[in-house]
Amino acid sequence: MGFYSREQLEKIGFKSLGKNVLISDKTSIYSPENISIGNDVRVDDFSILSAGGGYINIGNHIHIAAFGAFFGGSGIVMEDFTTTSSRVCIYSISDDYSGETMTNPMIPEKYKKLEYGKVIIKKHSIIGSGTTILPGVTLEEGTSIGANSLVLKSTEPWGIYAGSPIKKLKDRKKDLLKLEKEFLGTK
Repeated sequence: MGFYSREQLEKIGFKSLGKNVLISDKTSIYSPENISIGNDVRVDDFSILSAGGGYINIGNHIHIAAFGAFFGGSGIVMEDFTTTSSRVCIYSISDDYSGETMTNPMIPEKYKKLEYGKVIIKKHSIIGSGTTILPGVTLEEGTSIGANSLVLKSTEPWGIYAGSPIKKLKDRKKDLLKLEKEFLGTK
């Protein structure tokens, strides 16, 4: 895996760009002027960051694994210490699949019904491989989503969820908060 150099990243034209940012040179980036990236961020091969007319805000200490797809037409926020496993798709705009309207980006909006909603991934959330998150969802602090899940609704803090659609399985431990304090104290 090759990463863009710092000079190459600066030429892309991000809204803001932190320190120690590693973005695979195989990442597709659309509307970089609407993408903010914090410190200590890694984006792996074949990921898509598409802000469109919206935005993508990526905090600090974040990993986006290979084949991640972020469509931020209505906004996507990833707070500090969040991570996505491979093949996670996050949509902040979605077509109506009911058949009442037409779909796809090649059809004028007057023939479509779109669902809009900012997606917020709060601090210390982790999203398992193959998960899809639809518009308007907030993953509250400490949320853990199991692999191959469909997230249609917001979560409660510090819960472990899985399924299609997701269901809460149990509470998640908060031991990592002690480790965060230790980690930040060493910086």
